[in-house]
Amino acid sequence: MAKKEKENAELELPKTEGEEAQEERAPAAGPAEPTEEELKRLNECLEAKTKEAATNYDKFLRACADFENYKKRVEKEKGELVSFANERLIKEVIPVVDNLERAIDHIPAPEEQGEGESDLSAVKDGIKLVLDNLLAVLKKFGVEVVSAVGEKFDPTKHEAVAQEETTEHEPGIVIKEFHKCYYLNNRLIRPAMVVISKTPEPSTPSTGTEEVTEGED
Repeated sequence: MAKKEKENAELELPKTEGEEAQEERAPAAGPAEPTEEELKRLNECLEAKTKEAATNYDKFLRACADFENYKKRVEKEKGELVSFANERLIKEVIPVVDNLERAIDHIPAPEEQGEGESDLSAVKDGIKLVLDNLLAVLKKFGVEVVSAVGEKFDPTKHEAVAQEETTEHEPGIVIKEFHKCYYLNNRLIRPAMVVISKTPEPSTPSTGTEEVTEGED
């Protein structure tokens, strides 16, 4: 009998609803709080990663800017390649234009020709027609011919080969040109060869002395 009572005492009694609810509301054991050393290490790691992220973002922005500049440079070079692809050929043609202009200038007008000389008006007109057609073709490909006579001397587009004294112009004015200035799509490809005005030097008066012979009274 005593043995049976002992066994019954060892049996667990069923829990009531209140006891089960109280156990559910009891907070579960959480993780241990980090130590100060661990917090310090985590903060240092966070700062390092933040700095690394900022550095990488700056590199990314620079790379994007460099790529945009590269695209613009390539587009510009491509445009220049198309615009100035014929530059070498045009430079070879310009002396031909110069020679045609000189030929026209050296053919005298009919009223200036001497007796017995053949009339060269038809030849002059033919050369002028060829010159006009050639200039029209050059203009079609972006060539512009500019005369420098009357302009102020500009070393960026004029090449002075001589100076000439004159009172008709102020100093530094282009008064003659041996050949004109040429542009290709607004780029100078040949400067004008010119003569510029110069102020005349003042003439020095004669310093001769007169000899006076004193006669006897």
